[in-house]
Amino acid sequence: MKKIFFMGVMGIFLLGSCSSQSGHNHEGHDHESHNHATEEHGHNHASHNHEGHDHAAHNHEGHNHAAHNHEGHDHTTEGHKVHNHDHAAHGHGNNPDEIILAPEKAKAAGVMSEVIEPKGFRQVIATSGQIQAAQGAESVVVANVSGVVSFQRAMTDGASVGKGATILSISADKLQDGDPAERARIAYETAKAEYDRAQRLVGNQIISQKEFNAIKETYENARLSYEALSKNKSTKGVAVTAPIGGYIKNLLVKEGDFVTVGQPLLTVTQNNRLYLRADVSERYYRYLNTISSANFKTPYDNQVYELSALNGKLLSYGKASGDGSYYVPVTFSFDNKGDVVPGSFVEVFLMSKELPNTLAIPVEALTEEQGLYFVYLQKCAESYKKQEVKIGASNGKEVQILEGLHAGDRVVVKGAYHVKLASASNALPAHSHEH
Repeated sequence: MKKIFFMGVMGIFLLGSCSSQSGHNHEGHDHESHNHATEEHGHNHASHNHEGHDHAAHNHEGHNHAAHNHEGHDHTTEGHKVHNHDHAAHGHGNNPDEIILAPEKAKAAGVMSEVIEPKGFRQVIATSGQIQAAQGAESVVVANVSGVVSFQRAMTDGASVGKGATILSISADKLQDGDPAERARIAYETAKAEYDRAQRLVGNQIISQKEFNAIKETYENARLSYEALSKNKSTKGVAVTAPIGGYIKNLLVKEGDFVTVGQPLLTVTQNNRLYLRADVSERYYRYLNTISSANFKTPYDNQVYELSALNGKLLSYGKASGDGSYYVPVTFSFDNKGDVVPGSFVEVFLMSKELPNTLAIPVEALTEEQGLYFVYLQKCAESYKKQEVKIGASNGKEVQILEGLHAGDRVVVKGAYHVKLASASNALPAHSHEH
């Protein structure tokens, strides 16, 4: 009897423990622990199901609570959308590719744009060259006798001289051999007297015809030498005159220098007709027969000259490269209507056959950044866009565009640098929010 009573008390105790355990798990929503405790203690399944039903009801209430939270979530999301809409409204013109430059500022900075269309463009070979004096337009003056140089007036490079004008005199009065003009006079008079005598003797057959011919030759040579010196004889010696009118170039002697016969003294150039000699790499040899004209750019005034405007003419192009050189010469002649300096080295743009339907823009429309080239497109009155392009040939004034532009695009052709500065000033840090 005691044993039965003890077992009943233990059963009531276990039943109370299970009920407490179930309530605890319900509050913590730990279903797995509740089931495990029920199985471990052998709890009545009917009671467990009953409590589970209550739990389901509790879960149903929790579901309504979830629905309430869901409405709150929708409320938060809706508020987020409204905020984003306001942000977009305040971010007008925040396109990172868009550059804003007010029309009045663009006009003040000299920014100009134009619509580009396909047109004819000449294939160009860029190289280097030199300006040279044309043949016949330059003459080297040499010493006609040996002696000491004496200038008639101050002479410097660039001084103008007329044809036949005396530039300097050469005298040998105080030298051991004496005045060459005086020696020529003495030699001429002696040879003439001998020639006159021989004429009488050969008529009487006193001397042979062979001897007479030798005497005559000596006389003629003496006469030529004397006449060459006597016409330029002055009190200061033998005068040296300018063979052509023009300007002195490369004055090689100074007052008091001793010179010998045939020694170069100076160069006189007319500077009105010049040569342009371009040195072209051998890899362009097959294109040389298509070249018709050229432009060149001087280093001292940074100006581009067009041979077509200077009565330019292609004279010749080499059929082979020079010894020890990999370049083929191409030579033009042109009128020096400007201030082109003979002897200067220039950049040359050889103009070849014309390429039809080519997009080309002025060179000043390009900007360069780390080896890449860019232009600026005008989208509207105050909006610009930076555009990368791939360039081709250049004729010194314009450059061919291979990629990046299309016909009808409006491109900034002047003041591109100012648009570039505006691009830097328009750059703003990105705007972010934390939600």
